[in-house]
Amino acid sequence: MNLALVHSRARTGVRAPAVRVEVHLAGGLPRFSLVGLPEAAVREAKDRVRAAITCAQFEFPARVITVNLAPADLPKEGGRFDLPIALGILAASGQVPLEALQDCEFVGELGLTGELRAVDGVLPAALAAAQAGRRLIVPEGNGAEAALASHVVVHTARTLLEVCAMLAGRKPLPAAQPMPVRRAATVDLADVRGQAHARRALEIAAAGGHHLLLVGPPGCGKTLLASRLPGLLPEASEDEALETAAIASVSGRGLDPSRWRERPFRAPHHTASAVALVGGGGEPRPGEISLAHHGVLFLDELPEWDRRALEVLREPLESGVVTISRAARQNEFPARFQLVAAMNPCPCGWAGDASGRCRCNPEAVRRYRARISGPLLDRIDLHVDVPRLPPAELRPDLPMGESSADVRARVIHARERQLARAGRINARLDQAQTQASCRLAPHDQLLLERAVDALHLSARSIHRILRVARTIADLDGAPQILSPHLTEALGYRGMDRGDAARAA
Repeated sequence: MNLALVHSRARTGVRAPAVRVEVHLAGGLPRFSLVGLPEAAVREAKDRVRAAITCAQFEFPARVITVNLAPADLPKEGGRFDLPIALGILAASGQVPLEALQDCEFVGELGLTGELRAVDGVLPAALAAAQAGRRLIVPEGNGAEAALASHVVVHTARTLLEVCAMLAGRKPLPAAQPMPVRRAATVDLADVRGQAHARRALEIAAAGGHHLLLVGPPGCGKTLLASRLPGLLPEASEDEALETAAIASVSGRGLDPSRWRERPFRAPHHTASAVALVGGGGEPRPGEISLAHHGVLFLDELPEWDRRALEVLREPLESGVVTISRAARQNEFPARFQLVAAMNPCPCGWAGDASGRCRCNPEAVRRYRARISGPLLDRIDLHVDVPRLPPAELRPDLPMGESSADVRARVIHARERQLARAGRINARLDQAQTQASCRLAPHDQLLLERAVDALHLSARSIHRILRVARTIADLDGAPQILSPHLTEALGYRGMDRGDAARAA
């Protein structure tokens, strides 16, 4: 038999489309042709494969070798096809059994000595192999990551020779073993002194999945509060954790298989570009908003960010996905993150402080806050002032506040009510669900309409206020939104009040 077919997987965004590695041997002067839209790293595979086969004490055929990576219109990149190409050549030349390749998929880069090296994006390949009903053979360095996928048999190998021994039936390969789940030392909300109003807003944000903006002077605890939000969220489900882990797997930044169940907390620096935030590049990779999928994205010093970088967040905040388009193709990455932003109230940071140290004129304050567009602020549900605390409230001998575990228990109960009522958390309610779940009494509807006129709120803001009020009611265990719930929700539109005052 001069023809062999080996199954493998490419990497396209967070998907792993099937690739058939077809190898044909023919007579004539020795030549090695690799077709099927290979990129530079794939074209170089011919030299790595030749050396690896020779070092493994196999014969490299002195014939016309044609390798086709099908489908031909799917770009192929990286060294992930080295192992299937080598096995295809050995099978077509009769050095390994051809029938042993049928129920297996192979991914791995070869060293010149035949050593197998880890590659990116193995977890999506394992999930896809499970759907196809095939076993997956990966380098030893990818074993713990691939083992996260359930319903798939994953084997690991250190060298090409070990894979060939398994195919020949001489020595089985070991099964991939997941790493023990390691819990990171979590920070606790009890560490936050005072700031009862901000702590309450943080609990509401966690319960309903709402976006949050913290406004206050330097050193008042904005970053401290934001870093406590992941500890208030319920543990990610297996499906959510696998989605997040798959994004980390294809990002090129590495996945820690021992911490795959943790919700991500991403805090990029304010000098990050729009591409760093949403993803991109010649070979599109996920950005910070996708790496924060099912977790928290914290943007500190919000007005210092580049305006264009912030504006690209507007669509993902609504849709939960980001689409990166290139001339030849598109890649879609999930981006269902919870935004927490922090900013100072003015350029010097001390506007409104009791010390009176702020010397910024009103025009400077207006220009500073205008760096954040109205449409972006409109998409942030909770605007919270975080004042500087007097020294007496920071004394270490004062009683600690509630712990993250206590608050998380209330958050979980509130989310259970939301899921039972609408099948999703309140921040993700669509318009019809908002109308059905957030009905107001007639006098509360009049209160909301007066607030809309006074604050010049948009229809989007109205819906977000209603969803926040519904979350507050869920935390109280109330079946309907009551006046205190609506009043509290209106109180979290501080930036809208500031805009209305400046307009007046």
